[in-house]
Amino acid sequence: MKKYIYKCLVGLMMLFSLSSCDDYLTEVNPNEVTTGSFWKTLNDCEIGLVGTYNQFSDGNIMLLSDETNRSDLSFPGYGRPSPPTPNPAYLQIFNSGYNGVNKKWDALYKGIFRANQVIEGLEGIKSGMDTTEEDEQWKRIMAQARFFRGLFHFYLHNSYNKGSVIIYDFVPKSEEDFYQTLSSAEDVKAFYTADLEYALEHLPATLSGYAADGNTNLKNFKGRIIKGAAAAVLGKSYLYAGDYSTAAVYFKAIIDSGVYALADVSENSTTNGEFNSESILEVSYDANYKPEYDQYSPFGTTNNNANLIAAPQTGGWRGIYPSCWLIMTYRQDSIDINDPRNLVTEEDGSTRYRKFSLRTSHSIAVADDEDLLYYQRRPSVVSYFNNGETAYWRKNTNWDITDHEKNLAPPGRSGINYRVIRLADVYLMYAECLIEGGSNEAGVTEALMYINRVRQRAALQLLGATPAPEFAAADYDKKSYMSTDVMNHLMYVERPLELSAEGHAIRHLDLRRWGLKKQRLDELAAKTFYIGNYKTVDEKGKDISRDILFDVKSDAEATLDDPVKYPPKELFGFQQSAINYIENLHSYWPIPNSETTANPNVN
Repeated sequence: MKKYIYKCLVGLMMLFSLSSCDDYLTEVNPNEVTTGSFWKTLNDCEIGLVGTYNQFSDGNIMLLSDETNRSDLSFPGYGRPSPPTPNPAYLQIFNSGYNGVNKKWDALYKGIFRANQVIEGLEGIKSGMDTTEEDEQWKRIMAQARFFRGLFHFYLHNSYNKGSVIIYDFVPKSEEDFYQTLSSAEDVKAFYTADLEYALEHLPATLSGYAADGNTNLKNFKGRIIKGAAAAVLGKSYLYAGDYSTAAVYFKAIIDSGVYALADVSENSTTNGEFNSESILEVSYDANYKPEYDQYSPFGTTNNNANLIAAPQTGGWRGIYPSCWLIMTYRQDSIDINDPRNLVTEEDGSTRYRKFSLRTSHSIAVADDEDLLYYQRRPSVVSYFNNGETAYWRKNTNWDITDHEKNLAPPGRSGINYRVIRLADVYLMYAECLIEGGSNEAGVTEALMYINRVRQRAALQLLGATPAPEFAAADYDKKSYMSTDVMNHLMYVERPLELSAEGHAIRHLDLRRWGLKKQRLDELAAKTFYIGNYKTVDEKGKDISRDILFDVKSDAEATLDDPVKYPPKELFGFQQSAINYIENLHSYWPIPNSETTANPNVN
């Protein structure tokens, strides 16, 4: 009987337990936010939009190291003439399993997922807009979400599989929803173009347009997307497709808007001048927030670009540094001798010209640049500049505000905003449109005008046989230019020097759309550079010698004590890259294996 009663009690307890569990499992937790309970107001959608902006700051989207290494701009790691470990991007041997290929894909689709959540949330409350003000705010939020969805698809289209990628225009609700097929490159382009056109129509022209959303402090809106960003991306899209006339319309609208102006040359690559008058699209970072996260965390507010690029003696890894031809072109960047910004006053009161242009000095550090400090000292005493490493990028490093990257607090976290699109880029793309890639002589004069605006900003010698009215007092190179000459200057001087180590894969995409990638690698593989000595003294007066680069052997020999016994070292690059590069295999990243193994509908 005791056993029977015990069994009955246990059975009743189990019954009540199952009943209460069932009730509990069907009860809504009032403390838990769900998709069903969250997307109810415009404020909810604003909060969701912040998550989309946050995903834009994921460094794997720009993928600075790999996108630069796969172009002709950089050399990976240390130890010229060969990197210590094979770099698949530089050597053009990457495949679908390459880490960068997978990380970029993942980061971009996360951004699309977040943007789609905001779009779906907005659609769910659309009928509840009671006032004109609410309706306009709804459109502004939608325009920002669709801008990012369009932008991320634009990046995917230009990065992967010849443009044939997956379109997501909804929020997946089940596992099967993730098994989407690849869309044609044409359909992807049409999709992101529609998103960007919607953004262009409904985004405010200036940040003041966001004040209508209830916050009149415009500082709170720094980094928000405005019309110029949508126009710039649309212009790039048509330019990449070779449609110069349509691209020119978008670029000219930006130029004529009056919203943007070229900034000082010192303001486009450090914390100084963030969101300046030239900035059109910029990724926001700040080292003052979330100090508990390191520079690698996707939840942080900083990046690790400074660690990646900086010289080893300044706390960096020099994971990439400028290729020889880029260093040499920077060294040869001609200054305007009529511009007082190029005059340096010595301690004895005498004056001389700067050895290197302002653009060169603010873009890279070389040992013999005595006119701009590098981490608060002369470059030659800060870094050894040895082992064939004759230059490091200043861009994206904190050379102007600290004496060592590790001395920043917290150490290793960089708050430098990443510049994606600047007015200078628009000027140079518009100049290319005016000459139609080198086939329109009628556009040469106007194209030179826009190129010269970029050059004059950095006190550079201007291009042209005779002075133009806009800069009549400047020094010109006194050369007559045909459209092909202008195009060559854009391809091999102006765009790489102005835009190196910034933007979204600018150099690689330029070389690919010009049809020059293979030719360029072959040319550089056949090129020889030479290391000479720069003799100076350190801060204690001790003689020191640093490596500097020459493209003429006799010039390098002139700096050596005994060039016969100790001839200048020779530097090469891109030999293996040129051999490995196959247009059909390496002009785009492949669909990553993380997608092909998980998605049965992607072959």
